[in-house]
Amino acid sequence: MAIQMMASGKRKTAVAKAAIKEGTGKITINNVNYEHLPFFHKLMIQEPLEITKNILGNFNFDIAVTTQGGGVEGRIDASRIAISKALVIFTKSAELRKAMMDYDRSMLIADVRRKEPYKPGDSKARSKRQKSYR
Repeated sequence: MAIQMMASGKRKTAVAKAAIKEGTGKITINNVNYEHLPFFHKLMIQEPLEITKNILGNFNFDIAVTTQGGGVEGRIDASRIAISKALVIFTKSAELRKAMMDYDRSMLIADVRRKEPYKPGDSKARSKRQKSYR
């Protein structure tokens, strides 16, 4: 029986969960092969895969990602984080973790910034209405 591990990633309101196991290198996001994604989204998903290939020499993992919430870009970012975390956890490689952190810290650590809420009696979070007294 193949060992399977789970990892999750978040971006704004999007959440992605990645299931990783030994396999042939098949990557799916919501049951769609990542090769069928738009060009720049495909490149974002390929970044952790290429780093893993450079460090470990081969890539023989099957990763199935499911995403919920957010928009298209948030889902891709959340998927990227989930894939990166899953690879680091599954391989238990400190060298891989360091390489990913050196390349881009946001591959393993989520950006926790959120939109600031509107203030009472105003239309925006920060800017106030001006008064002229004329």
